[in-house]
Amino acid sequence: MANTPELRTACAKLLENHRPHVGQLTAFVGLDGFVDDIIHVVDQRQDAIRFSRIPTITDFSQRIADATGRSTNIELVSHRTKIGGNGPIMANALAKFGMHVTYLGTLGYPNIHPVFDEFTKRAEVHSIGLAAHTNALEFNDGKILASLLSPLTDVTWTTLVDRFGRQQLSAKIMSCSLVGFVNWTMIPYMSDIWERVLSEICADRPKSRRKIFFDLADPEKRTKKDIRRALDLIEKFGDYFDVILGLNEKEAFEIGEVLGVPKHAADAEGISALMKDITAKIKVETLVVHPVRYALAISDGEVAVVDGPFIEKPVITTGAGDHFNAGFCLGQLLGLNNEQSVLCGVSTSGYYVRNGRAPTVLELIGFMENWPE
Repeated sequence: MANTPELRTACAKLLENHRPHVGQLTAFVGLDGFVDDIIHVVDQRQDAIRFSRIPTITDFSQRIADATGRSTNIELVSHRTKIGGNGPIMANALAKFGMHVTYLGTLGYPNIHPVFDEFTKRAEVHSIGLAAHTNALEFNDGKILASLLSPLTDVTWTTLVDRFGRQQLSAKIMSCSLVGFVNWTMIPYMSDIWERVLSEICADRPKSRRKIFFDLADPEKRTKKDIRRALDLIEKFGDYFDVILGLNEKEAFEIGEVLGVPKHAADAEGISALMKDITAKIKVETLVVHPVRYALAISDGEVAVVDGPFIEKPVITTGAGDHFNAGFCLGQLLGLNNEQSVLCGVSTSGYYVRNGRAPTVLELIGFMENWPE
């Protein structure tokens, strides 16, 4: 896997050269919105203030399994409350880079929830519904996201048109440097919305080769028929955009299963082969997969693999994938190749989990120049 000092130096130099152009980039992202409570699960409590955490999901699952036939108490401690949802987190990171970002989603209605106050200062934000809610139980080896999703059933084509406006929606989709539709899994009517965008906004328009990014967001609970429909619609957007499909490792194997491709090993070589099989089945410009420790991108059959930074004690992990997506899209919009764009992605994600916030472009450059060993 490539991640050499020479790659990081060259990429940092390119970012520095392109930094004046970032402010000219525009993005339109949607359509979800969550209030996230980052939760620690208590293992043992020393006193009213001090406690040790249950360290791993395996340990947590054992604690629950031990309660079978009996009962048990699980104490949850709210570590922090933050903006949530794939869309707001990705859009906030893009705005932090200095892009002109428009966000449309469920951030509170009729008034935007206070947790999004800083986001509204950084981007042009429009809300069409109440925010959903996630309790993110974080462990050293992963996280469990327990979500209340009922507000997302209000995200329909009719709601978009009534509360945002068809003309304004069309103007944003057809003019921005980047369009991002994320969290398909949790928005029941997202595929219907995509169909209307294709038939009513994209149709009969000049084919503009701008970027559009899709993130299905853990489609395991959706039927194979629904997933196949979503993939077919994503492919159709290729008539109007350069399509980027982003997946994490788990999602990549789920999509492979839906498409009927052969099983592969869960390592870089196996995932590279999986990506080649997926892109043989669905035509997208670029497919990106980001496991925890590295990331990969494929275009025209060529796979770029880049190691991520090692962060021994992450401040936060929820939202790391969305920050990767923002960093990768930044690289693509600036004309960087896939290897350099993947480096931008893993660096943005690494900075976020290390510092608990999204980086500016200057901070991203500094992270590459002072790589954590």
